[in-house]
This record gives sequence, structure tokens and C-alpha cells, in this order.
Amino acid sequence: MVAQLKSDISQPTYTVTWEKLPDDYPLPDDPVENTSQPLIAAALRESLELQGRLTSQSLVASNLGICATVNNRTTVKAPDWFYAHRVIPLEPPRSRRSYTPRVEGDNPAIVMEFLSETDRGEYCWRPFPPYGKLWFYERILQVPIYVIFEPDAGFIEVRQLVEGAYQIQAADTEGRYWMEVLGLFLGVWYGKKADLTGYWLRWWDREGNMLLWGMERIEQEQQRAEQEQQRAEQERQRAEQERQRAERLADYLRSQGLDPEQL
Repeated sequence: MVAQLKSDISQPTYTVTWEKLPDDYPLPDDPVENTSQPLIAAALRESLELQGRLTSQSLVASNLGICATVNNRTTVKAPDWFYAHRVIPLEPPRSRRSYTPRVEGDNPAIVMEFLSETDRGEYCWRPFPPYGKLWFYERILQVPIYVIFEPDAGFIEVRQLVEGAYQIQAADTEGRYWMEVLGLFLGVWYGKKADLTGYWLRWWDREGNMLLWGMERIEQEQQRAEQEQQRAEQERQRAEQERQRAERLADYLRSQGLDPEQL
């Protein structure tokens, strides 16, 4: 598949082709820069899965190379997290080494990058090899939503593709951003997960309910069970009090020469 992309006046036209990489293609193996990034990515997926928001055709991946051939040169970028609505299943089923949009399925609908502590390449708009991430997502992949998250400060920036260029979006009154493709809000939450206390990206539904992680769901069910147990115990105590009152009344009636059974 071939596409012609014309950049601004000072830059040439780019020829983009979409070709699936061969299985033996050497992919970059960039190290993860801190321990929080994989946890944040996994947590985003976890709550979506538990709420049944992902189908068998959906693709959610972290650090999986997204591929395009620009001017006959293969380019691979591996976002910290991305979501594609529909993809073609691999036959036979196996792990993906890379993903080529349009050939293997839908274009990614959401791409996220978590700010690194080094070169801030998430904002790079370099229009020549090696292409910058922002430029590649905007001009080549044309991803509708690009999210940049800084975990240490809890900073989030959401860019939406409007007429071929990214525009920074404003948050709602709750500080959240609507993700139409998922029917959910995305926002920042401070708390603890997996022994890590800090800022996390979380999902909320239309009614403002936060999608829970697995352990939160377990804790919620435990609280419900404890509340039910407390209510049952309160009912038992009320029943026992009623029985004791009835016995005291019966004893009193007998002391007055009356048979409670005859009343």
C-alpha cells in the first residue's frame, strides 16, 4: 500500500508504503528507562480488560514496534502504549514482533508516550531520518490521539489530529479527556498500586465512575461481603432482642396468672 504525503513548503513530499516486516527483521531493543513505565502501561490495559472494553480483535501493546516505509526506508517506532480497534489475527496464533497499520489492521487510534528522563524525544518533530516521534505519529501514522504523560509530576498532555496536524486539547472540569474510540475519559490519579505510590493514568466512564484494577475489585467485593456480614449480624441481634422481649412478656403474663398461649 502506497500513500503520498506532502509536508509544508520547505519540505519534500514523502512516499509512504505499508509493508509487513519479515520475521527475521532486526528490531530495536531500547531499554525501559524506569520501573514505573511498564506498570503504568499494564495498569491501563488491566482495567480495560476487566471491564470488557477490549475485544478479541483489539490490539493493546506496549513497546511494540509500529512500522512504515518512508521514502523506501523502514521506520519503526515503539510507543509506550497504543490501542488499535481492529486487527487481523495472526495465523497460527503467536506473539507479534511488530505491527504494520493498514496491512495488519486498523491504524492506531491512541498512542501514548511516557516522558523519559533524557532527551524528551516524545516532543521531537524531526522530519528526516531518524524521524521524531511527534512527527512520525502526526504525519506518517496520522494517529488521531497522541498522549504524553510525565509520571513524576502527574502532567498529561493530549493532542488530537485536526486537519492533519495535532492540536493540544483542553481537559474538562474534572481534568479528564474524552476518548471517543473507547467511550471513556482518560485522566491522572494519585495513589498506590504494586507497591508504587505516585501518579497513574486511569479510565473513567461517562458517569464518572473510575474503572477499577483487579485488586481494587477484590477489595471492593471484600468490603461488600463484610457489609453483608455486618447486616446479617445486626439482623440476628435484632431477632434475638425480639425473642428476649417476647420471653420477658410471657414470664410476666404467667406471673399474673395468665397463659400467653391463650391470649
